[in-house]
Amino acid sequence: MVEIKNKWGLGSQSTALGGGMLLARISKELEAAEPSCTVIGPHQPEYETLRRVWNGTVDRRPAAIVRPRTACQVAKAVQIAAEYSALLAVRCGGHSFPGLSTCDGGIVLDLSAMNHVVVDPLSRTVEVEGGALLGHLDVAGAAAGLVTPAGVISHTGVAGLTLGGGMGWLSRRFGLTIDSLLSVDLITAQGRALHTSQDIEPDLFWGIRGGGGNFGVVTKFRFKMHPLGPVLVGRWSYPRQAFDTVLRGYRDLAAEAPRELTTAFTMTSTTMSVSAFWCGSPENASAVIQPYGSLARADTSMIGGQTYLELQTRNDSHFAWGRRYYAKGGFLGDIDDQVIDGLLDAVATAPTPDSEFYVLQLGGAISDVDEATTAYSGRAAKFYWIAEPVWDNPVDDSRCIAWGRKAGGRLAAMSQAGNYVNEQADTGKDVSYNAYGPEKYNRLAALKARFDPSNLFRLNQNIEPKPSLVAHR
Repeated sequence: MVEIKNKWGLGSQSTALGGGMLLARISKELEAAEPSCTVIGPHQPEYETLRRVWNGTVDRRPAAIVRPRTACQVAKAVQIAAEYSALLAVRCGGHSFPGLSTCDGGIVLDLSAMNHVVVDPLSRTVEVEGGALLGHLDVAGAAAGLVTPAGVISHTGVAGLTLGGGMGWLSRRFGLTIDSLLSVDLITAQGRALHTSQDIEPDLFWGIRGGGGNFGVVTKFRFKMHPLGPVLVGRWSYPRQAFDTVLRGYRDLAAEAPRELTTAFTMTSTTMSVSAFWCGSPENASAVIQPYGSLARADTSMIGGQTYLELQTRNDSHFAWGRRYYAKGGFLGDIDDQVIDGLLDAVATAPTPDSEFYVLQLGGAISDVDEATTAYSGRAAKFYWIAEPVWDNPVDDSRCIAWGRKAGGRLAAMSQAGNYVNEQADTGKDVSYNAYGPEKYNRLAALKARFDPSNLFRLNQNIEPKPSLVAHR
């Protein structure tokens, strides 16, 4: 018997098979039907490595880790999980802050072997398997001088990032990751292969663009790509005593920024780092980004000497696997005086040197898309913020998480409606409901009832299945 700690079985024993029996059944059935699909159990040497996920606060022991290589193998694993009422976690990059890509006593469907990326430079499109990482996508595109806008840490999974929306350095110019999404192939909760796009199952295509992994396991994405020429990157660090001046100057500059420019800043208890990324005409680059290095007397200064690929990997080691993380984020319409005071007060009490507030400039092409077009909510926001304590010692867990919740909660009270589900360490209906708002949440719940009525895919920022009285038109 397996205890499932979620709304669908909290505090009670599930009817699922016990861990050992589940491993035996899934191994036997998968080996018979899909012999090239690997099943790893607790007694195998690879298990301890493969059960780990990015966030070091998460330590869970699944009964079986299934490593498919084809969509058919994914379908078979999903069918088995449904048949035996097994808890099912889907893992791509393993970057979920709350550890939703693993579980205790259930099945982890590890897609990491399905990581092929195929670029078509003539059509400027790319096909990406469900287990690929952002680094795979970035490197494949760079060879053709093409990009798809994505996140900022290269060992993040393409799937998880995309299904939540996907934002990064290129979003002001080219939109969110979902705005370049053309179609997906996915396996539904019934183990059925389904293709969806703007013209095929359009309601589902609406839902997966921001609705997370609630509707199936994506085995292949197809994105459009965009030409990217030379870029210019600037980065400056400012001391603690200059924070107030820098924030006010940054706010004024960012308000006039063209969409070819994306800026961001990170604040810790001692340092504020400001970055400016230019992807427009080279002739204008230096003049546009240089003012961000003159907001106060900088401790360090860097302009140029960095490619887009290097920019995409520069924080990989800081956000390395095995470190400990918490996150709470939200959207801002402006960085007003109240927000500045909140940021200054919060970072003053940051519990570790790497605990930070990160703020990314939005707008531009993101806001060109109507709010109703996708499940993602927050198109009108000018900035995204995240309170993110980062630490290494388990002894610091309680105080770091408490700081993240308190600091994030204060800024959340000043934020716009809607949220980015990819960067929330807390879970529960309130998190997902507040991320989408009542109208979108109800539409997503109706989609969930259609495609996953038993909530097999519940290890995510979950949408509870609820049939709609009136079908969406």
